[in-house]
Amino acid sequence: MTTILVTGGTGTLGRLVAERLLADGHEVRVLSRHAQPYAVDLRKGGPVLDAAVSGVDAIVHCASTPGGGDDKAAAQLIAAARRAGVGHLAYISIVGVDRVPFGYYRSKLAVEKLIEESGLGWTILRATQFHDLLTRVFEILAKPPVMLVPAGVRDQPVDVAEVADRLVELALAAPAGRVPDMAGPEVRPFDSLARAYLKATGRKRRVVNVPLAGKAYRAFKAGGHLAPERAVGTGTFEEYLAVRFGR
Repeated sequence: MTTILVTGGTGTLGRLVAERLLADGHEVRVLSRHAQPYAVDLRKGGPVLDAAVSGVDAIVHCASTPGGGDDKAAAQLIAAARRAGVGHLAYISIVGVDRVPFGYYRSKLAVEKLIEESGLGWTILRATQFHDLLTRVFEILAKPPVMLVPAGVRDQPVDVAEVADRLVELALAAPAGRVPDMAGPEVRPFDSLARAYLKATGRKRRVVNVPLAGKAYRAFKAGGHLAPERAVGTGTFEEYLAVRFGR
């Protein structure tokens, strides 16, 4: 049995990671802004963070804030891990963070670099977008009577449960550095995924492909966020939708 700290342990991925570790008989500490006894804002650090990392064998870093501050949070976590002598820090990142000039991706890449230069034993896994993220995007895009989607963009969504399984496997092993990316089984046009969402939810919308502008859009259109050679996930978007919406 090992003691493992899961940051962002109440989130979509972190919750599954914590559940799997507990089921395997490990001691798990869940850190988030509101989960007692380790409720802390990672960007600020402090005594609660030091207590959370004290005596742990590994950290699985799932916490992330699209609004910014991931680099500050990582710096605080790394400093606390160093003080506590933690042997392994495993981090979940995103496929394409080094190829797509998108703000959130740049933040994830900055965290990767901090971890690589931390002096800690580390493992970084990059994954493609989770099914539930696409679903949240489509929920917003489907509000108007016409559903506008970015023209020419494809996606390769992956089942978050499969990513959790892989992350647990990595966290329990020796530090491995950058491991091969993990991507979903299918590279699909964005409008195809949008229509699958509409069908699953029983909504009727006209889907219109709209060309956009900017470096980030061009990088997404070029497939910088895809990993077709690493299509190791098995769960499809339609299978996820069937479970989520019961259709």
